[in-house]
Amino acid sequence: MHFNRRHFIDLCSLGLARVALADLLAPRQPHFPAKAKSVIYLFMEGGPSQLDLYQHKPKLTAMDGQPTPPSLLAGKKFAFMERMAAPKLYGAKREFQQHGKSGHWFSSLVPNIAKHADDLAFIHSMKTVNVNHSPAMIAAHTGAMVSGRPSLGAWLLYGLGAETKDLPAFIAMTSGPRGPRNGNDIWGSGFLPTHYQGVPFLNAKSPIFHLQNPAGVTRERQERAIDVIGDLNRERLALTGDPEIETRIASYEMAFRMQSSAPDLMDLARESQATLDLYGATPGKPGFATNCLLARRLVERGVRCVQVYHTDWDHHTGIDGRLDKICPEVDRASAALLTDLKQRGLLDQTLVVWGGEFGRTPMAEGTAKSAGRNHLIDGYSVWLAGGGVQRGASVGLTDELGFQSVKDTVSVHDLHATILHQCGFDHKRLTYRVQGRDFRLTDVEGDPVKGITG
Repeated sequence: MHFNRRHFIDLCSLGLARVALADLLAPRQPHFPAKAKSVIYLFMEGGPSQLDLYQHKPKLTAMDGQPTPPSLLAGKKFAFMERMAAPKLYGAKREFQQHGKSGHWFSSLVPNIAKHADDLAFIHSMKTVNVNHSPAMIAAHTGAMVSGRPSLGAWLLYGLGAETKDLPAFIAMTSGPRGPRNGNDIWGSGFLPTHYQGVPFLNAKSPIFHLQNPAGVTRERQERAIDVIGDLNRERLALTGDPEIETRIASYEMAFRMQSSAPDLMDLARESQATLDLYGATPGKPGFATNCLLARRLVERGVRCVQVYHTDWDHHTGIDGRLDKICPEVDRASAALLTDLKQRGLLDQTLVVWGGEFGRTPMAEGTAKSAGRNHLIDGYSVWLAGGGVQRGASVGLTDELGFQSVKDTVSVHDLHATILHQCGFDHKRLTYRVQGRDFRLTDVEGDPVKGITG
């Protein structure tokens, strides 16, 4: 067996292994004082339509039903549009109004989010790299289109460490008709040690498996078993120096502690009826509203990163009816989260991000009676709130029909750099060396978005 310096040190003392384990997720100082201690990413998987929610385009409305000028389609990539010979423009069927001193535009589909206009910083010129869901999802979370890179949450945990010992520091929760595409790729740790990966909660009445011991197994008996398993793993760690064994030990011990901490976390009956009504949440009923309320409870307990997915935004057909169905829940709970965080003094230290992997096109797809929108990768909208961002800010602009960004284009790398900046990091210095190269979330691109960062 080949022994390196680390193996030699581990062989010297099991005590050193215990010290290393205790230091795995200890809180660490960022590069400069952070505005945000935690991040909540409200991710609308499938691609929410910026044209029906946040971007008011009167000319598009006026040209509704007219053929799309060929010049606007030249060189563009759209998923599935090849089956349409002459796609027609499709104006929003919603009333738009400006809100707050900021004058942000909102459609009638998001009246509750609109009430927070002056808390929000909008980016209306987002651009991603691929027109298909899977690579765009991976890029939105890892900065790359290929599997195997660490996710945003993993990078945050690697940089900041954890503030809680009784709950995972990075948690992903889902709601909608299915789980999000790419699963572990979008909350995984990639080449970072696996103790930085996210822990998914189920979209079910009991989101966490095996919180209760089997019949006849007391807590004392289980604790003895965990101690024995831990000792055996530490002996193996001392022999091999394998960092994955550290993760295994930490996972056993975290799971044991969560048997006490998780029931308290999940007990929404402890919330006031006013808070439950604010979110539209019902104790024991899974869904986006419950997950948003849990997100507040998680950051309140020191969790670093919470990804909350709603997976019903891929509207190729019937977009108007489907938005009527899903927007009330998402709008109410998203706004409630901002209100709740603000009332509790948590919004200033919690960065909330709302968006998807891309947006939707100005032209219609499907039949006239059941029109939808295709994928648009250039000029979609994302908003941020809290965590020190510039309140009421607006960055970027798309053309008058909403086809593409025409001012201050923001890439996915720029958005990631902005999130890291609010958490106290120079994205160029937050690196991890693997296979002879220093990697970072933003690869070799990206800058914090001026006008957004505080």
